Amino acid sequence: MTKPRRNVQFQHKGSNGHHGRRPSASGSSEGVSEPGSPGPKAMNGISEGAGSSRTFLQLTMDVTTTQKEPTPQSEYEKKKQTFITRTIWTFVMIFGFFLAMFAGHIYIIGIVTAIQIVSFKEVIAIANVPSRAKNLPFTRSLNWYFLGTTMYFLYGESVIYYFKHIVLVDRVLLPFATHHRFISFMLYVIGESRWLQLAVRGVTYRLGVGFVFFVGSLQKGHYRFQFTQFAWTHMALYLINVQAHFIMNSIFEGMIWFFLPASLVITNDIFAYVCGITFGRTQLIKLSPKKTVEGFVGAWVLTIIFGFGMTNVLMRYKYFICPVNDLGANIFTGLQCTPNPVFTSQTHTIQPPLLLHQPPFTFSIAPIQFHILVFASFASLIAPFGGFFASGLKRTFKVKDFGESIPGHGGITDRMDCQFIMGFFAFMYYQSFIAVYKTSVGGVIEMAVQGLSVEEQVEVVRGLGKYLAGQGVLADKALRCFEEGLLSRRR
Repeated sequence: MTKPRRNVQFQHKGSNGHHGRRPSASGSSEGVSEPGSPGPKAMNGISEGAGSSRTFLQLTMDVTTTQKEPTPQSEYEKKKQTFITRTIWTFVMIFGFFLAMFAGHIYIIGIVTAIQIVSFKEVIAIANVPSRAKNLPFTRSLNWYFLGTTMYFLYGESVIYYFKHIVLVDRVLLPFATHHRFISFMLYVIGESRWLQLAVRGVTYRLGVGFVFFVGSLQKGHYRFQFTQFAWTHMALYLINVQAHFIMNSIFEGMIWFFLPASLVITNDIFAYVCGITFGRTQLIKLSPKKTVEGFVGAWVLTIIFGFGMTNVLMRYKYFICPVNDLGANIFTGLQCTPNPVFTSQTHTIQPPLLLHQPPFTFSIAPIQFHILVFASFASLIAPFGGFFASGLKRTFKVKDFGESIPGHGGITDRMDCQFIMGFFAFMYYQSFIAVYKTSVGGVIEMAVQGLSVEEQVEVVRGLGKYLAGQGVLADKALRCFEEGLLSRRR
């Protein structure tokens, strides 16, 4: 019996139309071997083929890893793009602010209103739990309803106070003005009748939205969430809308009482940054690790200097220092008024010590220049803590920004965190130390409408008519027509 021969390779049919097994990897790399044992070249081909495969695999993995890891150039480009976006939107906001301020008070009021609404939305959003809010369909509706009723009350208070001479003489607006606070309270407690409907004996009744509806909507298992949202909403209303209400009143008192505090906060922030990166060494507060004591103090000094110079410019223009008596006024039409005495320069004399044998030193300065020292100090030393408060709030909810309303800057609240408390202080300080209280036309009309009967009001008008006729301001014919009109009405 013949032994089978080993290491004998048979030729198989390949691509020439014959059928058979495909050649091995070694055969394909070195060609077809001769019969017999494979030579060293075949073995080298096998090892070289495997090495080539490993090398190719390793290169592929290296390229993939390189693509996943950001290169220093890409990080630089990202920061550069962020800086460019931030700079562009900074100039857009500055341009828009000055354009609105020169266009008229009504446009600034519109901007403040928009800031209130967006800031409220951002603050409410960071405490919202979407999964729970889905199970409570009226959660968001209640938040916005409380915002609407609050703004109705606060805006109404401002309009009635500053435009009494218009509101109280209008037949349609008079009932809303005289009962404004009661209407606002009932809107808050009971509210609009649009959310719930009940059918009783074929008659449809609508239940209101407000405090009563909130209590009625409490659901078992959601008490903590609902009361947290209720408290959070009212905190946002106080910190944002109530303080913004006093900013609105400052605008009505004169543009300077709005623009000056806002510019002091902005410039103080810039000065603190510049001083901090220049010679800042000591950390100021842990909530904001980048804030330094040196930047804090340096910005205080520079803000006082800026405030002194800016006040000296603004006090020369009545458009900035006059209270609003025409919402259609702008920088070109201007405003007319008797300036507050705080803007009138006064002469002061300083007597040097007798030992120096020098004559008295005399200088003129307006009282507002002394007041601006207080404004600048508050903007530098107290207002930044509004920003620290916002930083602590964001850390509590583990968010970087309140929103993305302004590209490159974050949310509106991130830029306004110091402005609200500064505007609140500016109005309170103005009312306490600067405002001049005197009887106004609106005040007289308010007292007559609310404190006198109709007969007494007629007597007041008749007496004023006689006085004006005696002064030659009112024609006797007009006074007789008025008397005849009263007689015919009584008949």
